[in-house]
Amino acid sequence: MLIHQSSKFINFSSVRFLSTTIPKAATLSRSTSTESAKNTSYNNSQYQNKENNSFRLSPDFGKNQDLPIDNEFKENLKKILFNFNAPIRYSFAYGSGVFAQKGYELKAKPMLDFIFAVSHSQHWHSLNLNKHRNHYSLMGSLGSRAVTILQDDFGAGIYFNPHIEMNGMEIKYGVISIDKMCKDLLDWETLYIAGRMHKPIKILQDDARVRLSQQVNLASALRTALLMLPKDFSEEQLYLTIAGISYEGDFRRYLGENPHKIKNIVSKQADAFKILYGELIEGFPNVSFVGNGNLQQDDNPKARASMLEKLPKTLRYKVREQYGFHLVRKGQPLPSDDKEVYRGIATSDEYAKYIKAGIREIVFRPAIIQSLKGILTAGFIKSTRYTANKLGKWFSRPH
Repeated sequence: MLIHQSSKFINFSSVRFLSTTIPKAATLSRSTSTESAKNTSYNNSQYQNKENNSFRLSPDFGKNQDLPIDNEFKENLKKILFNFNAPIRYSFAYGSGVFAQKGYELKAKPMLDFIFAVSHSQHWHSLNLNKHRNHYSLMGSLGSRAVTILQDDFGAGIYFNPHIEMNGMEIKYGVISIDKMCKDLLDWETLYIAGRMHKPIKILQDDARVRLSQQVNLASALRTALLMLPKDFSEEQLYLTIAGISYEGDFRRYLGENPHKIKNIVSKQADAFKILYGELIEGFPNVSFVGNGNLQQDDNPKARASMLEKLPKTLRYKVREQYGFHLVRKGQPLPSDDKEVYRGIATSDEYAKYIKAGIREIVFRPAIIQSLKGILTAGFIKSTRYTANKLGKWFSRPH
């Protein structure tokens, strides 16, 4: 089911599983949407539909997403946004320049990373080219239409401008349409933006639509991680698994990225991960804390099948596909009944392999294309500099 919001759409078929993990999630409050509210089982106190067909969420909804950082630093990050005349609907800062990572303590400050979600990409780039032509490579000479085609039609739908000097800081910012952002958060089409948002980020400009989609994304990450973990595991293992989802199948994990990056992220950001996922864990019926930083989940095939059914659309399809290949090798057809398919996957000894293979398929191609696209969007000099920085991190990694 689709809900209209300022000419934008939210696919509530992707959102419906949120109610099983967050008791007070969002729902429609107008009488015209009563049937939809029943289908999604949301609490009316959290979602209110306005007369102009836009929507707003309760201020408490998704409060786990608002991670604390130093106030002065937060204000400096927000001031970066003031340099852009083009309207930004949603923005966050992320990476080692914002949240500490092990191994960066004694090194020079890294480049600050930003993501800007915008309503109309071509209009945004047109305005931004007028004010900040120097941010763009030669691609900018081709105009906003060419920039937008390169952004939207290749890779993960993001256009990056790296190595920009602004307010005495070196920044990199990526521009993505808010539609593509929400679709990736809900369906995991590329896991490029959704994967970044599995890990701690600092929201600088909030948007209700993205906040709702991000809560679905976090629940999906938790559910996927649980399916890849044994019955008993530690909280650290859980966060390592979540942080590693988007690196599965990403070639940069083996070339240009510190191979210890996942562990470095979690070891320094454990408190932020707890804020992001703590209440979600408590809301899941099949997992619980058992003391001393350990958790236990119900590994009954029925519970596992239920989680498989609630995976994001693209991953769900990929897992079914992997299981189908397995059946073909055994000379068996894929059952026509969906529930029977998920029961079959849940009872297979290789279900975790199907999930990992599915994630790799989602991540691999967009990650390569996005990296190749960086040569055009950044230009040869900036892309060479960016690659050199990445390789420097790789070679200077602790052994």
